[in-house]
Amino acid sequence: MNIEQKQQLDDTSGQAPLDKAGTKSKEGIIPSKFYKQPKRKPPAVAPIPALGVFYGFLLINALAAVFAPIQDCDEVFNYWEPTHYLNRGSGLQTWEYSPEYSIRSWLYIVIHAIIGKFGSLLSSHPSFEFYFIRLALGAICAACETRLFSAICKTFNPRVGIMFGIVMVCSPGMFHASVAYLPSSFSMYTTMLGMAAFMDWRGGLKTSVGMMWFGIGAIVGWPFSGALMIPLLAEDLALSSITGDVSEIIYRLLDGTVRSLLALVSTQSSGHGISGNLVQVLQIAIDTFFYHKITVVPWNIVYYNMFSGSSRGPEIFGTEPWDFYIRNLSLNFNFWFFLALSAGPVLGLQFLLQGRSATRQSPIRSMVFAIPFYLWLAIFSAQAHKEERFMYPAYPFLALNATLTLHTVLAYLGSGDPTKVVGKIPAKLKLYVVSLFMLLAIDIGVGRTIGIYSAYKAPLQVYAPLHQAEFASGEANVCLGKEWYRFPSSYFLPKNMRAKFIKSAFDGLLPGQFNEAKIGFGFFPGTWLIPPGMNDQNIEDSGKHGEYSGYQTGKSCRPDSGDNGGVIAYCADVQRHLDFVSGEMK
Repeated sequence: MNIEQKQQLDDTSGQAPLDKAGTKSKEGIIPSKFYKQPKRKPPAVAPIPALGVFYGFLLINALAAVFAPIQDCDEVFNYWEPTHYLNRGSGLQTWEYSPEYSIRSWLYIVIHAIIGKFGSLLSSHPSFEFYFIRLALGAICAACETRLFSAICKTFNPRVGIMFGIVMVCSPGMFHASVAYLPSSFSMYTTMLGMAAFMDWRGGLKTSVGMMWFGIGAIVGWPFSGALMIPLLAEDLALSSITGDVSEIIYRLLDGTVRSLLALVSTQSSGHGISGNLVQVLQIAIDTFFYHKITVVPWNIVYYNMFSGSSRGPEIFGTEPWDFYIRNLSLNFNFWFFLALSAGPVLGLQFLLQGRSATRQSPIRSMVFAIPFYLWLAIFSAQAHKEERFMYPAYPFLALNATLTLHTVLAYLGSGDPTKVVGKIPAKLKLYVVSLFMLLAIDIGVGRTIGIYSAYKAPLQVYAPLHQAEFASGEANVCLGKEWYRFPSSYFLPKNMRAKFIKSAFDGLLPGQFNEAKIGFGFFPGTWLIPPGMNDQNIEDSGKHGEYSGYQTGKSCRPDSGDNGGVIAYCADVQRHLDFVSGEMK
């Protein structure tokens, strides 16, 4: 290590040393006027080894993989069912996967199908593959959480990192989002990696790496998640305008764009090497293979959601009032959500009253990382169609905002200055109040997590009797009525059983079946053969309802006694116990 490299690691946050002009780095100058840091202090070190933190996150995510109920029926019908079709030859198909509309990418499905195939090598039971994929998602999420935890400890303060970890592991929202098979969860993973890159200035600004991760999240996951990067890019632009180093920002933006499109996996030590996989090209190639036509799915998603007209778009699937996310996040993050909302005012007051920060970063830079959560909340609160999963990409920012607020308040309460009111409060009383608050927030979060599991665990358990030898040996249909949206996927049915629908109060478009033709149609014909009765306006198709003479309104659900090609039908209702022997609801 030469002298210049050694100097770059000497200051508190691992940035290059300060001089009269500012903080020098490999990728430009960081003006000390706005980002002044103490000199010659050892870099911040995480109070817990990274491996220990990873195991902690992994343990909680593994519990979520095994016990967390599926929160969103889109997760089942848009992701688990196509994966089941690729790996096991059957599954339910939504209109989004019809080649006529093609607003779901098969790349995202293929990635998980490959993971599932590895799981199937360990056990042939279909539900094992389901849980194996979930455990893999939990491990990936734990790795991303650990990376961000380490970056927060080094950049802000180890105590901020610890509190960030507490929020992440004790919140019901993260318990579900960590293992959800949804593009918004994938975008949440890449958001954490992007945040860590923008946050960590060791060796210079990492704008291009941060853009790469946000870009991958937008391309492979959810296109709208790229909006979270806007405030972080604005900071970079502001720094360049102050220093006048325009060429560096142009290079970083171009490099980040190229890395996003090329999905840069590794770089040379200089930071300028380009190598990796062509993610965007790979996505187009895979979608073209499955749909049998050239398809750019990210554009199709944006077009349908924003430009398809009043008779189409997300609003036709339901709308919610403006305060939906306030109520939802209050349940999923309790006190932490309100601390997250307070981050901006608290950091602003601290800057106005004290002119300094409680962390190793200036109030201005802390505010840069607080803004994305406000931006995301404002954008999606303004949309008429709202769903809990839309908040997943912003969960890491919410947790960071909450911990920055709490850390700032604790720093103020910790003052022993007798000239201030807070300095006259006994230290033990402060400790009791803070401890009570922390324990209460943790208990509420853990209690809700346990409550959701105990109240909504039935969908993952009710189909278990069908795997008994007397039922699993022959072909059969499992009929779903008004509770169809609770179906946990075909992974919970024996291989010779198919999920079917009977007419209920629901009057929208139900999923159909992937075409299971094998001879003369090539690979996966269900992905490119146009299914009947599909539309993008949520208009009911009567062809999706099965006709079984044993089902009559107001009477017990019994096995079909009519002529249905020798196929027996069972009815599933998660709110009542189904006796699969007699076919009667108890």
